[in-house]
Amino acid sequence: MKSEKLEVVRGTGNVFRDLGHKNADAEQCKAMLAAEIIKALDRDRLTVRGAHERTGFAAADFSRIRNAELGRFTVDRLISVLNRLGAQVEVKVRVRRGLGAGVHGASS
Repeated sequence: MKSEKLEVVRGTGNVFRDLGHKNADAEQCKAMLAAEIIKALDRDRLTVRGAHERTGFAAADFSRIRNAELGRFTVDRLISVLNRLGAQVEVKVRVRRGLGAGVHGASS
């Protein structure tokens, strides 16, 4: 086994930002909501058909959520799914200045 030097890089806490996605914050939010939907489905032992019957959302939507195919979903739609599954969603927003944001011609 060859000894290689590994560089350790601290992540931002948002994998989508770390990967350079343009809408990283929205993608992270959708992923977190989808995870809560999956927890609710598992907790209530709901199949995608059972979830459709309970919520009125298409069974295919629940399949997409389980497969992390979230491109067709908006944040408000995912919140609506959670509401119909009996959950209340509380959103807390914390705005941080981005790296380099607002820094023009910083002195060295």
